[in-house]
Amino acid sequence: MQDFTRHPNTPERIDDLPAASLGQMLAQTVARYPDHAACHSMGRDLGYRELDRQSARLADYLTRGLGLQPGERVALMLPNLLQYPVALYAVLRAGLVLVNVNPLYTARELHHQLADSQARAIVALANFAHVVEAAAAGTDLRHVIVTEVGDLLPAPKRWLVNAAVRYLKKGVPPYRLPGAVSFRRALAGGDERRWRDANTPPDALAILQYTGGTTGLAKGAMLSHRNLLANVEQARLVLGEALPEGKAVVATPLPLYHVFALTINCLLVTRLGGCSLLIANPRDLDGLVAELARHPVNAFTGVNTLFNALTHHPGFAKLDFGRWRVAIGGGAAVQASVAEAWQRVTGLPLLEGYGMTEASPLVTVNSLALGRYTGTVGLPVPGTEVQLRDDAGRPVADGEPGEVCVRGPQIMSGYWQRPEESAQVFHADGFFATGDIGVRTEDGMLKLVDRKKDMVLVSGFNVYPNEVEEVVAQHPGVREAACVGVPDERTGEAVKIVVVRKDPALTADALLRHCRDRLTAYKVPRHVEFRDELPKSNVGKILRRELRSGEPA
Repeated sequence: MQDFTRHPNTPERIDDLPAASLGQMLAQTVARYPDHAACHSMGRDLGYRELDRQSARLADYLTRGLGLQPGERVALMLPNLLQYPVALYAVLRAGLVLVNVNPLYTARELHHQLADSQARAIVALANFAHVVEAAAAGTDLRHVIVTEVGDLLPAPKRWLVNAAVRYLKKGVPPYRLPGAVSFRRALAGGDERRWRDANTPPDALAILQYTGGTTGLAKGAMLSHRNLLANVEQARLVLGEALPEGKAVVATPLPLYHVFALTINCLLVTRLGGCSLLIANPRDLDGLVAELARHPVNAFTGVNTLFNALTHHPGFAKLDFGRWRVAIGGGAAVQASVAEAWQRVTGLPLLEGYGMTEASPLVTVNSLALGRYTGTVGLPVPGTEVQLRDDAGRPVADGEPGEVCVRGPQIMSGYWQRPEESAQVFHADGFFATGDIGVRTEDGMLKLVDRKKDMVLVSGFNVYPNEVEEVVAQHPGVREAACVGVPDERTGEAVKIVVVRKDPALTADALLRHCRDRLTAYKVPRHVEFRDELPKSNVGKILRRELRSGEPA
């Protein structure tokens, strides 16, 4: 088996980290760019000097005020607001461990994550405080800090925003959390003048990043400062040309609690002294497009469904893309039809990358120099080894599909308090088994075929949903499509597609004729269902498991 090609002019290893800890990385950037904007939200810039001061205050409150000790866990239940980076760096600078929480979690989901991580404190938006109340019983949670949407905006805008959210939009359901402290009170209770960052070693646990739990209860991937710093450096080496130091302005519609946005749009942007344009509600496409029009954006990260939605938004095509340098897709497969539409509208190629929670997350990405969509997820980032292996753990022959296995400094140490499950995903030589199926192309790049668990088995033949979805999406009458396997008495499983129409007149027969012209017979869908929308996660990933639970149409 041949090795994957490396990105040109990049090192084979990542031996030198940019800092000893993520807190130290922030300190270095504050020293270089104290007056640069670190992030922007709702009309306000938060500069690096201010981020340093506010996060030091909160770190002091968490440790001296609440008595939290290094290594204890603090949950964050926040959307993309200025409070997120302040709380993030406060936790990291204090030597505590961050537990990222999806703000849209139900009480059941939140209870599991709090109980599993043994979190001692949580910083939550007031809009979700009632969920915290319902989830807290039976956990180790002792301290709750509640923030409101406008808490870091200047007065009187702060008062107006908070009043509008609470009273006009009725966005804060009643809750009762005795002893809870407001975010602003917590900041006032800390003293940045006496604060000194914890002496945190690189291998200390930094973040418990929970997986989506698609195959059971969510598991916490243990990501150290070293893991995340290495991935920041790997991303910088590959993407640095498009993200000039001290000048990068990166649009952040994906939530920062998602590891893709956390590493690229927050940690990497901090490393570069750039600004992250925080979008609290990316589902509001009108608002997102308006924000993009107001700022000198030069980078954009997203998922396939968001790129697709923007290319269909009439205002998006009117934007000035003269400053834009890169758009990166991750989280789910980017479809060729979407990438082509994106390049037609923006003039920029849509670069697809590949990663996972357990890899901090970046594993491979397409080269900036290509200038076009390749249909692959590109080359391994520096210092990363990728092998394709069969079920017995042996390398597959060139051109054959195999499970993507990864080794590198960004790979987690294991799952939190799950040694048996951790052992199952690591080979004896340290390679992490991702559960994804890929092939090596002739030019040395990685092409993903599908997830092992999403593969459909039709009469013993493997059908990969990504391939079927790609073909269906090429029909001009289709806006979105998802492919799943459903039980079938004759073939074991059959292929089903669930489609959102662009053309209301599109019929199942027309779609199946399109598929028969482009797919081998056993891959052609046997069931077609039309829906107004597809079920998606909060980051826009299509939830195939919800589609599999339905009956064939």
